[in-house]
Amino acid sequence: MDRGCAIRTCHLVIFARYPRFGRVKRRLARDIGAMAALRFYRAQFDRAIRTLGGDPRWRTWLALTPDGADGPALTPARRRGVAILPQGRGDLGQRMARILRSLPPGPAVILGSDIPGVTRAHARAAFDRLGTHEAVLGPAPDGGYWLIGLRRAAPLPDRLFAGVRWSSAYAYEDTLAGFPASWRVAREAELEDIDDGDDYQGWLGSDGLGREKL
Repeated sequence: MDRGCAIRTCHLVIFARYPRFGRVKRRLARDIGAMAALRFYRAQFDRAIRTLGGDPRWRTWLALTPDGADGPALTPARRRGVAILPQGRGDLGQRMARILRSLPPGPAVILGSDIPGVTRAHARAAFDRLGTHEAVLGPAPDGGYWLIGLRRAAPLPDRLFAGVRWSSAYAYEDTLAGFPASWRVAREAELEDIDDGDDYQGWLGSDGLGREKL
């Protein structure tokens, strides 16, 4: 683990939507049904908290939308000492920038709550890379990304995510292009998020990983 996490607190932020019928994974729901999509999302939401929350190597936060959402789905997070905070308004970039600026000092990593393959080793590797880089990105096969980490050794640029075409094949490259030219940027492992029925069927058949979680 990067020695920076030994002298300063590292922050791991799970970005999530509160699991509620008809409100999560809508593209996936069109292919497999709203209830199956909710079951998938809830399983990944719970797994992310169980896997990443409460690790003493970093402080875990759950950045939640909609603001003020509450219910039994948050009980595991609270039991693990995961701090819950609202994402606030705006597009994904505006919400991530707000969270990154509001956290206490120290390296920060944001990742999604619905990435089946994510492990503690991925989080540890991201923090390790922030020991020598200003940023780290974890690409997804569709051109987006499942993880972003910033060293936060200096104030963040005002327009950090300006012009990023979210939910498109350009999100990764747009984000990379928006970083200051002086930044050293590391690349994390590529992981797939599950957006539609084809992704879902592929996940179900991949080494039994899907079946064990539903």
